[in-house]
Amino acid sequence: MALLLGSTAPSALAAPAAPDFRVLAFSSGTWDAAHIDFVKEANEWFPRTAAANNFTYTATTDWNLLANGGADAYDVVLFLDDSPKTPAQRAGFERYMRSGGAWLGFHVSAFTTDASSWDWYYNQFLGSGNFRSNTWGPTTAVLRTENAGHPVTAGLPTTWTSAVSEWYSWSNSLRNNPAIRVLASVDPSSFPLGTDPNQSWYSGDYPIAWTNSNYRMLYANFGHNAMNYATNTRTSSTFASATQNRMLIDALKWLGAAPATTDPFYTLTSQANGLCADARAAATANGTVIQQYTCNGTTAQQFRLVPTDNGYLRLANRNNPDQVLDVTAISTADDAPIQLWSYAGGTNQQWRSVAEPGGTHRFVARHSGKCLTVPTTAPTNSVQLIQRTCDSTASQSFRLTAQL
Repeated sequence: MALLLGSTAPSALAAPAAPDFRVLAFSSGTWDAAHIDFVKEANEWFPRTAAANNFTYTATTDWNLLANGGADAYDVVLFLDDSPKTPAQRAGFERYMRSGGAWLGFHVSAFTTDASSWDWYYNQFLGSGNFRSNTWGPTTAVLRTENAGHPVTAGLPTTWTSAVSEWYSWSNSLRNNPAIRVLASVDPSSFPLGTDPNQSWYSGDYPIAWTNSNYRMLYANFGHNAMNYATNTRTSSTFASATQNRMLIDALKWLGAAPATTDPFYTLTSQANGLCADARAAATANGTVIQQYTCNGTTAQQFRLVPTDNGYLRLANRNNPDQVLDVTAISTADDAPIQLWSYAGGTNQQWRSVAEPGGTHRFVARHSGKCLTVPTTAPTNSVQLIQRTCDSTASQSFRLTAQL
């Protein structure tokens, strides 16, 4: 249609902004009316929240997207009311997380009475182990903010009231796991917590939200609406607490932020012989030999430098970030061998990275003050790395190369 004389041509429509990140939410919707109702409510609340915060939200009941790589197109996955069940789904999720994916899980996604059936998820990734007890009936709780400097909890009040939920406790002590960072826990003013005297908490330490510093993840121990079970109708809302909602939105923004530029993996290449530090046979079991081996770009030769405290760090293997470079038997002797071992906060598992002229680094063990060393300058594969008194030679000098 021709423009009328004197009219103004319409301006071009601005292209919609690209989403900051993409969320894929898994659910099953088959167990307990309260959990099913939470899924329904979540699949209403999250799309509205996504539209207001420039991310996308996709809901699915197809857990095989974890097995076949379908989840790889998403920056964050959510487990609303369940967890992967088949070996392929579990392996796919583990691969997704170890490849830099992010995860937010609710309430029953951590529930199990058989943690050993998937040790990586329940004991290492979540850190919680088996379900131990629950409160009943569903109630609000006064929660105490911890780690107030974390992006998820920054700006939250010291204490605040949650939405209504049933609350779980666990067999493992999360406080004793050095990888776990508790972000919120039950404040003592909540006790007794529960309405049934036989299923109430009267004292104790009950973490409610936490992260694992080896992964981009957050678990939130809520997601169980109060219900009229006779009619299967909700009598509370998981999204009734503005403070809790703020924490969820900040959690998603933190999880959705790409970590690659700030938290890469590195290869450690010896200046003495050009070989790389390598986990033998790409194994991840305790006691796996850390050896020198021809650099080949595999994940067995990739390590993340994770800060601990006072300038020290742990060197976490990409194939299992719970496994770190460890001086065997906490030895302080020269020539003590280096292995992989589950990180437990030991000083023999922590290193100071010392920059050298030319851009190389040497790594000094916290417990012994001795340096990570290749024992031979010959380019011989499969020789185990050791610690040795620091001497500034090339055998103790490594070049760090960031990996995607």
